[in-house]
Amino acid sequence: MTPTGIRGRSPRVVSLVPSLTEAVAVTAPGLLVGVTDWCTHPAGLDVARIGGTKNPDVPAVLALRPDLVLANEEENRAADLDALRAAGAEVLVTEIRTLDQGLTALGEVLAACGAPRRPRWLAEAEEAWAAVEPVADGVTAVVPIWWRPWMVLGRDTFAGDLLARLGVRNLYADHPERYPKVPLAELTAARPRLVVLPDEPYRFTADDGPEAFPGAAAALVDGRMLTWYGPSLATAPRLLARDLRAALR
Repeated sequence: MTPTGIRGRSPRVVSLVPSLTEAVAVTAPGLLVGVTDWCTHPAGLDVARIGGTKNPDVPAVLALRPDLVLANEEENRAADLDALRAAGAEVLVTEIRTLDQGLTALGEVLAACGAPRRPRWLAEAEEAWAAVEPVADGVTAVVPIWWRPWMVLGRDTFAGDLLARLGVRNLYADHPERYPKVPLAELTAARPRLVVLPDEPYRFTADDGPEAFPGAAAALVDGRMLTWYGPSLATAPRLLARDLRAALR
């Protein structure tokens, strides 16, 4: 897919997905004209901010005259994307529930944005994950992403696929929901050997999270390494493996 209506100029791109924002900004600087308030990487990105991923300012997006709007079926609301399309914007919606889907989608997104070549970081990410070896050896785990109420990774999630490749056996991987709400008493009754605590979307810390799971090893991990599909994928296997090993010592 390539943006239509472009004549001898670079496309104007708006990204509603922090991961894709970083991927485009690092690969083809200057293409982005608008991003969400949650697009924190790369640092110092100086473009228009158009609201959140769940509540973008649709008129503000359209005022930027984008040739292409990048979105994700999980992070963005269908109603907002429909409104953009109805106003004539071209919207590319990604669906990423596995590492392989993520790597493929990144190549497609960058090509659609007119990136001149496939970036080195994407090849490095593919190489790093192809060489990854499990470090947890089937260790049972729960992976909270929120509390009040407690929510965990369930089935068919990108983060769950990354952890599975590192040897973590998510106890809720077969749950009917992708992000089920599960009472803490049920989570602890499952007797996980490990609890994986990312720092986003909820910011779990050494003082806020591990104490809820007595008897389980706690791995505090960088949420960007676990959930973002972009340049961070090149270093994610090494850093996630390091944090898992440290927790399981």
